[in-house]
Amino acid sequence: MRKFITIFFNSLRSLSFKKIVMVLRIGIGHPLFSILYFYASFRAFNIAKKLYPNTSSTNGKGNAFRHSFWVCLIMMYFCKVSSPEKSLKWCLKLTDLHEDLFPNEALETMMDKHNNEIGLQYFMSLLSGVHRQFFETTFFIEELQKKTKEAVILENLDQKLDERLVYLRE
Repeated sequence: MRKFITIFFNSLRSLSFKKIVMVLRIGIGHPLFSILYFYASFRAFNIAKKLYPNTSSTNGKGNAFRHSFWVCLIMMYFCKVSSPEKSLKWCLKLTDLHEDLFPNEALETMMDKHNNEIGLQYFMSLLSGVHRQFFETTFFIEELQKKTKEAVILENLDQKLDERLVYLRE
């Protein structure tokens, strides 16, 4: 918890005034989604750190798991308080904003966005079979760990991506 809070505040300190205003505008626009987004981020960070202690905070397989799991958690929490359609809209808005606020190198951004999309596709594939109120965190871990084992190295920006998670060579 302490490490996540430290990272959170260090991240906020790195933002320009314009970016802080963007965050505040979104937070005020939908405070419940903002709170759930931060909670999902906290949970994803901590669970990924336990499962992949050496690579969850790097560009390795643990990071691929964390991003896909993060999106599943965001959608799970959002769908408990709103429709899947509105949840999807806000999930995309917030995850895209995250990538814009904290820019990486192009290859890292491609990796993060792709892994976010894989998590979103996985969540959406489950949505028709499980009432959205009954989703639990454990629904995602096992399958996403399987996907993590099958992850491939992202080599360049022209690489064709499929349904597998991607990570960068360390």
